[in-house]
Amino acid sequence: MMLTMGTYYSEDLFKKLPILPSGYLLENFKTILSADFLRNYWNSFYVSVLFTAVSVFISALTGFAFGKYSFKGKTWLYGFILVTMMIPGQLGLIAFVMEMKWFHLNNSHAPLIIAGLNNAFGVFFMTQFVQSSVPTEVVESARIDGCTEPGIFFRIVVPFLLPAVSTLGLICFLGSWNNYLLPLVTINKPELYTLPLGIANLSTRYRTDYAASILGLTLGTLPLILLFLFGSKTLVRGLTGGAVKG
Repeated sequence: MMLTMGTYYSEDLFKKLPILPSGYLLENFKTILSADFLRNYWNSFYVSVLFTAVSVFISALTGFAFGKYSFKGKTWLYGFILVTMMIPGQLGLIAFVMEMKWFHLNNSHAPLIIAGLNNAFGVFFMTQFVQSSVPTEVVESARIDGCTEPGIFFRIVVPFLLPAVSTLGLICFLGSWNNYLLPLVTINKPELYTLPLGIANLSTRYRTDYAASILGLTLGTLPLILLFLFGSKTLVRGLTGGAVKG
């Protein structure tokens, strides 16, 4: 339906139910290309990739620490992380923007990537997966054999975590790709716009081009569809892997 609506002139969408394709596809495509759509597409792609990499790495490292180490204040710290999951992220948005301004990082993609450092759900998800799917005996055997702690994580633990890494990676990529609020309040330069901002700015002061916006949204969903087509089995395996012990 989105693809069909993207072939219409915007005002014609309200005249009849758009069941069959129309002949305005090329003009709508030219409209979104003239709005720097390809640059917005690239910005969203590389920001989402870096956000996902940062978020998954920090979450896996923290989850390993909570799952296999004992240290003072562990229970309180883990409880604090869980409590932050109950607080809407919008409540901390003003403080985050002020902090980015203090570091002179506004009007860049850095805030969008740095936001991946505090993924409370990722820490919780990885901790549960480490506790249930990474045998403590294997970790202790590697330590007895003289393997360093970073070596244990990268060479022993990470292979066990691949289903969880794939699952969390898909979730993080989806969240970053669709993120609209954070880029809206941290980016003012059109050349730095991500895809959601680029599509939202297709409209002018006097006219809202719904058809072109819908076509842009259709093209924007293609990477997500491909990810879930090729990663659906991994996603299900990762979501269920940490729920069963043994």
